[in-house]
Amino acid sequence: MSQFSLSVCVFCGSRAGDDPSHTKAAVDFGHAIAKQGWRLVYGAGDVGLMGSVARACQDAGGVTFGAIPVHLFKKEVAKSDLTTYVVTENMHERKKVMFMNCDAIVVLPGGAGSLDEFFEVLTWKQIGLHSKPIYLLSINDYWKPLEALIDHVIDAGFADEVNKTYFKTVHSVEDLTEDLRRLQLT
Repeated sequence: MSQFSLSVCVFCGSRAGDDPSHTKAAVDFGHAIAKQGWRLVYGAGDVGLMGSVARACQDAGGVTFGAIPVHLFKKEVAKSDLTTYVVTENMHERKKVMFMNCDAIVVLPGGAGSLDEFFEVLTWKQIGLHSKPIYLLSINDYWKPLEALIDHVIDAGFADEVNKTYFKTVHSVEDLTEDLRRLQLT
């Protein structure tokens, strides 16, 4: 574990999406992170679900750690008022900094970037580079098609069944928070 009771890396959309329940979940999870005394590790943007989770964590008095590459300062509206703010040269470095500074990974709804982040940490786990827990927060079954794709990949013989044990899908912020609380006890 890090110097904090738990550092949670959140991968999520730089857009809010069309379902307001996704923004609500981001806000609720940001509040939960702060309430538990955990640290939020995320992409340092102030837009979309990224901004929602960070502002909620800050508003509740939480500790925030953000990493953003130079080329996304404007597009993701770099949020420099974080507890810790790291500027990276590129996306690869950003993901590495976020990963190295967390104990657990949570993927909220998002687009291609969130999928890239999820598959990178999943692949690293598959090849034995880490054992950090990975969670998909599937509000309104958002990640159900992703789970079906992973089943398809396994059924087609491109991955082993064990890959489904490398991440856990949860359907509410409450269940996610409870699971992360249990993680602290181990």
